[in-house]
Amino acid sequence: MLIKIYNDNPNPKAIAQAVDILKRGGVIIYPTDTVYGIGCDITQQKAIERVCEIRGLKPDKANLSFICYDLTDISQYTKSFDTTVFRVLKKALPGPFTFIFNATTKVPKLLSSKKKTVGIRVPDNNIVREIVKQLGNPIVTTSIHDEDEIIEYSTDPELIYEKYQDLVDAVIDGGYGDNVASTVVDLTEGTFDVIREGKGDLEQYL
Repeated sequence: MLIKIYNDNPNPKAIAQAVDILKRGGVIIYPTDTVYGIGCDITQQKAIERVCEIRGLKPDKANLSFICYDLTDISQYTKSFDTTVFRVLKKALPGPFTFIFNATTKVPKLLSSKKKTVGIRVPDNNIVREIVKQLGNPIVTTSIHDEDEIIEYSTDPELIYEKYQDLVDAVIDGGYGDNVASTVVDLTEGTFDVIREGKGDLEQYL
């Protein structure tokens, strides 16, 4: 199923359709402020396993992140952090960053590595944030492109649909995506350690 949703003005009926798929344990592909992502409801363990299978990842070793609606959601899943970190997050989010935190017990075991960390995103994209808001849970997310290889199907929703239509329950067409991944920042030691340079420039928020 290909569902067209406009980022500037997401159609509530189309959002509800995507949310219903996720609530029933479905897997969807959706736009973010960087590359298109593939994911599911954080509470649906079988769906998380399916996402890993589609992407060829081992669940216990996969560095899966999840998408929250805003900073309020983040605090449920991460151990407390200081006001300096909070101020930077408030300025940088929503934005093209993945922040890695120490995880709380609310994070499903499949998502926290042996180090008990979790990656969190609040993308600057109204479509996926509205889906998360209506769902009431974060969405587990991983990008659909290979990190080292920028391929056209990563950015064109119709080509994404052609490739993945038999593997996922829906592809959300939010227009052309970007082909640069998010900037990954490790906050587990309380400092801003950029471990992957991507679309986001952290320096301007520090």
